[in-house]
Amino acid sequence: MAAFVKAVNAKIRSHPVLSYVCSTHFWGPVSNFGIPVAAVLDTQKSPDLISGQMTGALVVYSATFMRYSLAVTPKNYLLFACHFVNECAQLTQGYRYLSYHKWGGKEKLNLDKGVETAKDKVDKGVEAAKDKVDKVGDAVKSAVGK
Repeated sequence: MAAFVKAVNAKIRSHPVLSYVCSTHFWGPVSNFGIPVAAVLDTQKSPDLISGQMTGALVVYSATFMRYSLAVTPKNYLLFACHFVNECAQLTQGYRYLSYHKWGGKEKLNLDKGVETAKDKVDKGVEAAKDKVDKVGDAVKSAVGK
């Protein structure tokens, strides 16, 4: 049985692509791609859910491992791509965090909500006024018609 396992391992390791796919240089970054995928999907969520401290930590983490992926031998471009995507997503999240919490985004959002609420109230008032005008018009027509 051991000879069979050795033979299969030798066959896999003799082919460069199969050897790469069966290595941690491939499966490490592939399994790590969940972090950047989640980060990219999080860019669609509300900015008040963003943690500034965690975003900062992930920016440093991704930058460190981008450097590491190019420092190891052989260079791991898949790991670099994984952390590059994460770095871009985290920088986007950092910008959204600063824009919302520090640069007036929260106040602008609240102002926009207030404007929308006012528009809704005006629209309801206009509809109510139209209904009253229609009722008065009907009353006048019925009074004149008698």
